Amino acid sequence: MRPPSSIKKEQKAATLPPDDIEQYLDAMWLERGLSENSLTAYRNDLVAAQAWLVEHGKRLLSAQATDLYGYMAKRFTDGISSRSAARSLSALRGYYRYQVISQIIEEDPTAQLEHPKLGRTLPVVISTEQVDALLAAPDVETTLGLRDRAMLEVLYATGLRISELINMQLTSINLRQGLVKVIGKGDKERLVPLGESAIYWVERFSADARTDLMPAGGSVLFPSRRGRTMTRQTFWHAIKRYTIKAGITVNISPHTLRHAFATHLVDNGADLRAVQMMLGHSDLSTTQIYTHVAQQRLQNLVWEHHPRG
Repeated sequence: MRPPSSIKKEQKAATLPPDDIEQYLDAMWLERGLSENSLTAYRNDLVAAQAWLVEHGKRLLSAQATDLYGYMAKRFTDGISSRSAARSLSALRGYYRYQVISQIIEEDPTAQLEHPKLGRTLPVVISTEQVDALLAAPDVETTLGLRDRAMLEVLYATGLRISELINMQLTSINLRQGLVKVIGKGDKERLVPLGESAIYWVERFSADARTDLMPAGGSVLFPSRRGRTMTRQTFWHAIKRYTIKAGITVNISPHTLRHAFATHLVDNGADLRAVQMMLGHSDLSTTQIYTHVAQQRLQNLVWEHHPRG
């Protein structure tokens, strides 16, 4: 015969409202101003956990700590990285914390789950020579090539996130003052200086090629071939092509140029607080990783070139 406590738990689970992941995500968007990318990642993690629990006769709202241990164990068995596991657990913790605060459930089943330990992973940073080769790869005699050259120049000159770059409007940039106005995560606004080279290529693209992509006019600074806001995937694939053309063997993404922007600034003595402001990091500790990258690069230079390295 089952103990009364287990019967009570089953009865309570049957009376719980639907899991309602979207309601939780809406609340997080309002309270924390999460970006669409963060919301998508949270949604995917929660939906994956929900699907696994349903397969095992459970629900997200009624899951116990042992259920979630089983789910996380299965993910590790499938080869999930510690970083992905940490993100998945963060999504679950946020979800259950919200349900406790909303008085939907009484206890947080993730309270006893340990967070996966993350090693410090330094970002991949390419050299200034590799950056030069990548920037020179687009064929600037074509409309799309000229657009891509201007985009790459802005990306390296400002350290923007790819979503910030593709959503730039004509009003976002002041070429006379050499400034870019960026709306970053949490709708936070920042101003980032634009170098002479980037200004030159943006002016050239605007004068010679932009109207070919947007003959009817529009506000997007770097439109797609169809005259719309470009997708992240489109620009990511373009960078892959230019990486191959430039003969670069390192795996490069749009974020690689953001890392290069920050690391090259730190390498040349830039103030870390200034780099933090330009990157739009809310916490200085996030920016400090680039000091570790710079130190590692110096160490590698010594090992490679010093006679007694």
